[in-house]
Amino acid sequence: MANHDVTERLDVSGQNCPMPVVKTKQAAEGLDADSILEVTATDPGSMSDLSGWADSTDGVELLSQEEGDSVYTHYIRKTEQ
Repeated sequence: MANHDVTERLDVSGQNCPMPVVKTKQAAEGLDADSILEVTATDPGSMSDLSGWADSTDGVELLSQEEGDSVYTHYIRKTEQ
């Protein structure tokens, strides 16, 4: 279990690609620098989708991902305004 100082939480459970990435992008845009967004998803594809999005997006960093019992949790840090 990751120990991140979460600023905001986003639940995209029940939503499939591309909605977890779309909603995460929207939520991240509203965050201040150094804020941490916890995203909870049920789509297994969110593991690779959010990782790819973070790798190709300036201003965000994927801190960690956790795979639980049909639940996937992602921790994303806003690195700049």
